[in-house]
Amino acid sequence: MNALLETGARTWRETRKTFKILSRNKMGLLGFIGVIVIVFLSFGGPFIWPPETSANIADINQGISDRHWLGTDFQGQDNLRKVINGGKDIVTIAFLTGIIATLIAVTVGSFSAFIGGRVDSVLMELVNIWLTIPKFPLLAVLATVLKLNDIVTLSILIAMLDWPGLSRQVRSQVLSLKRRDYIEAATMLDLGAPHIVFREILPNMMSFIAISMIFTMTHAIYQQTGLVFLGIVPYSSANWGVMISAAERRAVLYNPQATWSILAPMGAIVLFQLALVSFARSLDEVFNPRLRTSV
Repeated sequence: MNALLETGARTWRETRKTFKILSRNKMGLLGFIGVIVIVFLSFGGPFIWPPETSANIADINQGISDRHWLGTDFQGQDNLRKVINGGKDIVTIAFLTGIIATLIAVTVGSFSAFIGGRVDSVLMELVNIWLTIPKFPLLAVLATVLKLNDIVTLSILIAMLDWPGLSRQVRSQVLSLKRRDYIEAATMLDLGAPHIVFREILPNMMSFIAISMIFTMTHAIYQQTGLVFLGIVPYSSANWGVMISAAERRAVLYNPQATWSILAPMGAIVLFQLALVSFARSLDEVFNPRLRTSV
């Protein structure tokens, strides 16, 4: 019981310390709050503001008003409500893709650099070949052939195309770290490659890995939205990409009153990416004690 209480107290202290570090970087703190708000609205918002199920003919293509803060679409439905209900797919794919691609890249890049020799040469040659393939055209072809209908499969597919670039960066970082004295000491003690990589090297790269994962997430948002906009990936839910596609097909750009139908989802995507990038600015100090002053 005492051990459990001590663990809880230590976790609370570390959490408070992390928030104090985040609060020093105003942009990073705003980005963190923005990510939390968008995630909460995407997953909890539909329970508070459920989607409209019928058209409102009297409110078709209305501009901003007290009743509709972001106007209405071609069906007379509230754009703000649709944005809240359309974020779940985008957010889920962003996080899943970021996690999967980062795990693959870190595993391949770190072991390639640590083992070296012929294994490193073969792996990096394969990575170089993979990097020459145009990602989005191949993604569009694969999405058409595979008939993707769920976000998990789409996330895996995007991640499989996005990891090679990060793996080369991880390899460069590991090649630099493996020359440090404590890594050489661990090698002489024969602690094994998994222990040295995952216990000694990677913890010193956490800020780089976390920031790289966030930028992978932003790329995944563009790719998923692009596929939905082109109609390659079918979705039953009206996510932000579907909203943009539907608005464009109904020529809302030629109707000043209706432009909010396309500006609202585009603004949501921009705000989510801006929050992620701003949050990434503060992660270096969170993971790197040498950059901190006293907390």
